[in-house]
Amino acid sequence: MPNRTSSTPAFTPTPAANRRPGTLAGPLPLLAAAVLWGTTGTTGSLAPAGAPAAAVGCAGLALGGLLLLLSDRSARSLPRTCTPRERRLLVLGALAVAGYPVTFYPAVARTGVAVATVIALGSAPVFTGLLAWLTGGPRPTARWACATSTAVLGCTLLVLGPQLGGAGATMDLPGVLLAALAGLSYAVYSLVGGRLIAHGHPSAGVMGAMFGAAAVLVLPVLLVGDAHWAVTPRGALVVLHLGVVTTFLAYRLFGRGLRHTSAQTATTLTLAEPAVAAVLGVTPLGERLPAASWTGLAVLTLALALLTTRRR
Repeated sequence: MPNRTSSTPAFTPTPAANRRPGTLAGPLPLLAAAVLWGTTGTTGSLAPAGAPAAAVGCAGLALGGLLLLLSDRSARSLPRTCTPRERRLLVLGALAVAGYPVTFYPAVARTGVAVATVIALGSAPVFTGLLAWLTGGPRPTARWACATSTAVLGCTLLVLGPQLGGAGATMDLPGVLLAALAGLSYAVYSLVGGRLIAHGHPSAGVMGAMFGAAAVLVLPVLLVGDAHWAVTPRGALVVLHLGVVTTFLAYRLFGRGLRHTSAQTATTLTLAEPAVAAVLGVTPLGERLPAASWTGLAVLTLALALLTTRRR
């Protein structure tokens, strides 16, 4: 088990090279999590009319977070067994998890889903690499920088393709800042999770402790607003999907991937999420993708292939 002394940097990335991957190790569970996250937009569009976007996201997080906490014994015992420094990291991770829905969904309302998605997901790998480096981790490699910048470019072309084709994009400065804060939140809890897993704690326990605490933190958002939409048949199905599939199952996979992959690489790999969302929009929703979006999808695929292919 790695050293837990107080001199250890708070955000040192998980040393992937020191861990022996199993059958479902490395990029595979991370890409699987991105596939599940890619269904979020389609599911959210099916919420009852008038349901606040932030409340929908917080409801999914509350359900999924409690499932992650209650389904794993190590998640409930982790706050007692970890060191004071790790306990502070858990608190920081929980705050970051809770911060994502309360910043991302308002950003979507102000700038539109396309712009908010590009800024949040595109900035997260950059924040992750910089934070890991600034807090004592290794300097980002040229391979990671090349793959990440290419993936961000592909994601931008993919998601903003319709706007580039002539449709106007709604965007304002507060919305852009909120989306960037969502990307920062994602980066922080990815780094915290990777750090705690690197200390030898089980990935399911780390995810369960962070998301369980975050579920409690977002409950006031649900209690203050009108939650009548959540008890309708359609609303309940939406919350069930967001809670069980895109939170509980997805973050179990994400935590497993963090055990064998650095947080920098993990946040870049999850840029596959908008690709899944785009394909879902084309197939069941009958949307059309312009040539710029298809080009972005190809560029994103190449970048992820570059990142997941091991060098000899």
